[in-house]
Amino acid sequence: MRSLIFVAAVIIIIISCRSKADVEFDQYYNQGEILYTSYCANCHQKDGSGLALLYPPLNKSDFMDNNLEQVLCIMRSGKTTPTVVNGKTFVQPMRGVAALTDLDIAEIATYIYNTWDHKRGIITVNEVTGKMKSCE
Repeated sequence: MRSLIFVAAVIIIIISCRSKADVEFDQYYNQGEILYTSYCANCHQKDGSGLALLYPPLNKSDFMDNNLEQVLCIMRSGKTTPTVVNGKTFVQPMRGVAALTDLDIAEIATYIYNTWDHKRGIITVNEVTGKMKSCE
């Protein structure tokens, strides 16, 4: 019984020691995974591998790594021109989801930029709002 109480106390201490930034990251990441599954995974796949030459991968993607601002814009506005990812050309248009809020986009971006081989950290709603001004 004492060991169970000790374990519970350790867990409480660990949880209470988490920083606000850690908690915020977890909230963005977890909600981003839900949104990614709803809006993105059907084409880009749950594992981010993409779908043949129709939909590009997100898992290992030089385009994603080098074009954060454009990726954010594409989520809402879509893209009709070809996209070159890892030397392969993808011509399938990507429809945007106009209903996504800046917070939704920040959460999806936090998820995809911190899953698989990516470790970018949180992408906040304020950062997305600032970058969305440059979208078409």
